[in-house]
Amino acid sequence: MIDLKSMIVDVPDFPKEGVIFKDLTPVIQDRQAFNQAIDELAAIARKYSPDRIAAIESRGFIFGAALARELRLGFSLIRKKGKLPRQTITILAPNEYAVEYFEAHLDSIKPDEKVIIVDDLIATGSSGISAIKLVQQLGGKVVAFEALVELTSLEGVSRMQETHPAVPVLSLIKF
Repeated sequence: MIDLKSMIVDVPDFPKEGVIFKDLTPVIQDRQAFNQAIDELAAIARKYSPDRIAAIESRGFIFGAALARELRLGFSLIRKKGKLPRQTITILAPNEYAVEYFEAHLDSIKPDEKVIIVDDLIATGSSGISAIKLVQQLGGKVVAFEALVELTSLEGVSRMQETHPAVPVLSLIKF
Protein backbone atom coordinates (compact mmCIF):
# COMPACT_ATOMS: atom_id res chain seq x y z
CA MET A 1 0.00 0.00 0.00
CA ILE A 2 1.25 3.43 -0.94
CA ASP A 3 1.00 6.27 1.59
CA LEU A 4 -1.07 8.60 -0.60
CA LYS A 5 -1.00 11.39 1.97
CA SER A 6 2.80 11.62 1.79
CA MET A 7 2.59 12.20 -1.97
CA ILE A 8 0.48 15.36 -1.72
CA VAL A 9 2.56 18.52 -2.03
CA ASP A 10 1.85 21.80 -0.21
CA VAL A 11 2.10 24.85 -2.46
CA PRO A 12 2.11 28.09 -0.42
CA ASP A 13 0.28 31.22 -1.58
CA PHE A 14 -1.70 29.52 -4.36
CA PRO A 15 -4.16 30.51 -5.77
CA LYS A 16 -3.81 33.57 -3.56
CA GLU A 17 -1.58 34.75 -0.76
CA GLY A 18 -2.11 32.97 2.56
CA VAL A 19 -3.60 29.81 1.02
CA ILE A 20 -1.69 26.54 1.18
CA PHE A 21 -2.80 24.58 -1.88
CA LYS A 22 -2.80 20.79 -1.65
CA ASP A 23 -1.40 19.59 -4.99
CA LEU A 24 -2.82 16.14 -5.72
CA THR A 25 -1.15 15.75 -9.09
CA PRO A 26 1.63 13.47 -7.76
CA VAL A 27 -1.08 10.94 -6.84
CA ILE A 28 -2.67 11.26 -10.29
CA GLN A 29 0.66 11.00 -12.12
CA ASP A 30 1.80 7.82 -10.36
CA ARG A 31 -0.02 4.83 -11.85
CA GLN A 32 0.09 2.75 -8.66
CA ALA A 33 -1.03 5.62 -6.44
CA PHE A 34 -3.82 6.67 -8.78
CA ASN A 35 -5.11 3.13 -9.15
CA GLN A 36 -4.95 2.63 -5.39
CA ALA A 37 -6.95 5.83 -4.84
CA ILE A 38 -9.61 4.73 -7.31
CA ASP A 39 -9.72 1.23 -5.78
CA GLU A 40 -10.24 2.73 -2.32
CA LEU A 41 -12.94 5.13 -3.56
CA ALA A 42 -14.62 2.20 -5.36
CA ALA A 43 -14.60 0.03 -2.23
CA ILE A 44 -16.46 2.77 -0.38
CA ALA A 45 -18.85 3.46 -3.27
CA ARG A 46 -19.89 -0.17 -3.64
CA LYS A 47 -21.37 -0.08 -0.11
CA TYR A 48 -23.95 2.45 -1.36
CA SER A 49 -24.97 0.62 -4.60
CA PRO A 50 -24.99 3.76 -6.73
CA ASP A 51 -26.61 4.00 -10.16
CA ARG A 52 -24.43 6.91 -11.26
CA ILE A 53 -21.36 8.95 -10.39
CA ALA A 54 -21.43 12.75 -10.64
CA ALA A 55 -18.34 14.89 -10.17
CA ILE A 56 -17.51 18.54 -9.65
CA GLU A 57 -15.38 20.49 -12.11
CA SER A 58 -12.53 20.20 -12.65
CA ARG A 59 -10.23 17.95 -10.63
CA GLY A 60 -13.24 16.05 -9.37
CA PHE A 61 -13.72 14.88 -12.97
CA ILE A 62 -10.42 12.99 -12.84
CA PHE A 63 -11.45 10.89 -9.86
CA GLY A 64 -15.14 10.73 -10.71
CA ALA A 65 -14.69 9.53 -14.28
CA ALA A 66 -12.19 6.87 -13.24
CA LEU A 67 -14.51 5.74 -10.45
CA ALA A 68 -17.50 5.56 -12.81
CA ARG A 69 -15.42 3.45 -15.20
CA GLU A 70 -14.29 1.15 -12.40
CA LEU A 71 -17.89 0.65 -11.25
CA ARG A 72 -19.25 0.45 -14.82
CA LEU A 73 -21.64 3.35 -14.18
CA GLY A 74 -22.71 6.44 -16.06
CA PHE A 75 -20.97 9.72 -15.29
CA SER A 76 -22.55 13.16 -14.91
CA LEU A 77 -20.80 16.51 -15.03
CA ILE A 78 -21.30 19.33 -12.54
CA ARG A 79 -19.74 22.30 -14.28
CA LYS A 80 -19.29 26.01 -13.78
CA LYS A 81 -21.95 28.16 -15.42
CA GLY A 82 -21.84 28.59 -19.18
CA LYS A 83 -19.80 25.51 -20.07
CA LEU A 84 -22.56 23.04 -20.96
CA PRO A 85 -24.14 23.26 -24.42
CA ARG A 86 -27.70 22.04 -23.80
CA GLN A 87 -30.49 22.99 -21.40
CA THR A 88 -29.27 23.04 -17.81
CA ILE A 89 -30.32 23.64 -14.26
CA THR A 90 -28.23 26.21 -12.39
CA ILE A 91 -27.52 26.67 -8.69
CA LEU A 92 -25.59 29.28 -6.75
CA ALA A 93 -22.29 27.71 -5.64
CA PRO A 94 -20.27 30.12 -3.50
CA ASN A 95 -16.82 28.86 -2.58
CA GLU A 96 -13.83 30.02 -0.58
CA TYR A 97 -12.56 32.22 -3.43
CA ALA A 98 -15.60 33.57 -5.27
CA VAL A 99 -19.33 33.38 -5.87
CA GLU A 100 -19.93 30.95 -8.71
CA TYR A 101 -22.72 28.90 -10.18
CA PHE A 102 -22.84 25.18 -10.91
CA GLU A 103 -24.81 23.66 -13.76
CA ALA A 104 -25.80 20.22 -14.96
CA HIS A 105 -27.74 19.13 -18.02
CA LEU A 106 -31.42 18.60 -17.26
CA ASP A 107 -31.18 15.00 -18.42
CA SER A 108 -27.94 14.14 -16.59
CA ILE A 109 -29.66 12.48 -13.62
CA LYS A 110 -32.74 10.32 -13.87
CA PRO A 111 -35.50 10.61 -11.23
CA ASP A 112 -34.70 8.59 -8.08
CA GLU A 113 -31.31 7.55 -9.41
CA LYS A 114 -28.84 6.80 -6.59
CA VAL A 115 -25.89 9.13 -7.08
CA ILE A 116 -22.47 9.40 -5.49
CA ILE A 117 -20.88 12.82 -5.94
CA VAL A 118 -17.08 12.93 -6.18
CA ASP A 119 -14.65 15.80 -5.73
CA ASP A 120 -10.92 15.94 -5.26
CA LEU A 121 -10.93 17.85 -1.98
CA ILE A 122 -13.32 19.06 0.71
CA ALA A 123 -12.34 22.45 2.13
CA THR A 124 -15.18 24.62 3.47
CA GLY A 125 -17.82 22.25 2.08
CA SER A 126 -19.57 24.92 0.04
CA SER A 127 -19.01 23.20 -3.31
CA GLY A 128 -20.26 19.90 -1.90
CA ILE A 129 -23.36 21.49 -0.40
CA SER A 130 -24.22 23.10 -3.74
CA ALA A 131 -23.53 19.92 -5.74
CA ILE A 132 -25.78 17.84 -3.48
CA LYS A 133 -28.57 20.38 -3.81
CA LEU A 134 -28.17 20.44 -7.61
CA VAL A 135 -28.40 16.64 -7.92
CA GLN A 136 -31.45 16.64 -5.64
CA GLN A 137 -33.12 19.32 -7.77
CA LEU A 138 -32.57 17.07 -10.78
CA GLY A 139 -34.47 14.30 -8.95
CA GLY A 140 -31.48 12.21 -7.90
CA LYS A 141 -30.95 10.67 -4.48
CA VAL A 142 -27.45 11.45 -3.26
CA VAL A 143 -26.35 8.33 -1.39
CA ALA A 144 -22.81 9.55 -0.57
CA PHE A 145 -20.21 12.23 -1.22
CA GLU A 146 -16.60 11.09 -1.67
CA ALA A 147 -13.33 13.01 -1.90
CA LEU A 148 -9.69 12.09 -1.95
CA VAL A 149 -8.75 14.77 0.62
CA GLU A 150 -10.44 16.57 3.49
CA LEU A 151 -9.01 19.68 5.14
CA THR A 152 -10.38 19.06 8.64
CA SER A 153 -9.53 22.49 10.09
CA LEU A 154 -11.95 24.15 7.66
CA GLU A 155 -14.84 21.99 8.98
CA GLY A 156 -16.37 21.44 5.54
CA VAL A 157 -17.63 17.97 6.35
CA SER A 158 -19.48 19.34 9.39
CA ARG A 159 -21.13 22.03 7.26
CA MET A 160 -22.12 19.48 4.64
CA GLN A 161 -23.59 17.14 7.27
CA GLU A 162 -25.52 20.00 8.89
CA THR A 163 -27.04 20.97 5.55
CA HIS A 164 -27.53 17.43 4.20
CA PRO A 165 -27.62 15.11 7.25
CA ALA A 166 -28.75 12.07 5.25
CA VAL A 167 -25.69 12.14 2.98
CA PRO A 168 -22.55 10.36 4.24
CA VAL A 169 -19.45 12.44 3.52
CA LEU A 170 -16.28 10.38 3.16
CA SER A 171 -12.63 11.10 2.36
CA LEU A 172 -9.54 8.94 2.02
CA ILE A 173 -7.00 11.42 3.42
CA LYS A 174 -7.37 13.97 6.18
CA PHE A 175 -5.14 16.99 6.75
